[in-house]
Amino acid sequence: MCASASKDLPTRVPTLDPQPKEALGLGQLPTELLEVVLSHVPPHVLLGRCRRVCPRWCALVDCQALWLNILARDHAALWPIISTYLPPADDPRPCVLGRFCERRPIGRNLLRNPKGEGGEPRKGVLMGAGGKVLRGRHRKAKRHVPGWCHKKEVLDLEEEGLWPELLDSGKMEICVSDWWTDQQYTDSLYRLIVQHLDASQAVLHHCSPLPFPIPQCRNSFSFEASHVFSNLRIGVHFVSFEHWVRDIDFCSQPYLIYLFNSGVIVRVRLS
Repeated sequence: MCASASKDLPTRVPTLDPQPKEALGLGQLPTELLEVVLSHVPPHVLLGRCRRVCPRWCALVDCQALWLNILARDHAALWPIISTYLPPADDPRPCVLGRFCERRPIGRNLLRNPKGEGGEPRKGVLMGAGGKVLRGRHRKAKRHVPGWCHKKEVLDLEEEGLWPELLDSGKMEICVSDWWTDQQYTDSLYRLIVQHLDASQAVLHHCSPLPFPIPQCRNSFSFEASHVFSNLRIGVHFVSFEHWVRDIDFCSQPYLIYLFNSGVIVRVRLS
């Protein structure tokens, strides 16, 4: 009975799944949506890779709109100031805001080698905390003045991610500091000189405390020099950071000043 009944039933045809639609590639997304997607990509990837994908992506990465989305989301505390002092929309310098997002210069020590690591000791040199000669990746200058040893490091603030409109806003300040000690038991003088330079490297402002005497002693003492530039002059582009050391006794043995931590920090003014 069951067999005959099954013969009277209509044969069921299996339902076929519809063909899946091809997923949209990123290149097919509307500009506004693609911009949202790219805003979640790390800044260093945007600048180093995404910008090279195609002319459209390059234009998006170079455009301020993408970076404004990133700044508003990831730099909320700084956004009220940044949004007021933006670089011009038609700024010929590419990715000005992108460099800021990538390097995060506010509140970070801009010196690449604050402890002076690397190199070999010589007579009358400045040493790092690990017993190594002060060196840096920025442009350095060295002059020979009788009785003095000199090291200099120059920071390019725009290369570090800042831009003129923000530096000239009156809302930024630059804090400089240095820690050092003398462990050679010699009478020495130490001096820190910090200068603000414009784009042509003319001096706009400087801080030069009187030389610090480091008396001969059997115990190791640490010393600190610091200064806050709270009213930046218009046009600051570079910061020159110089160490000077002199052996008062002119002894024939090597005399060494050990650097523990130098610092150049740009931060928002509190008042």
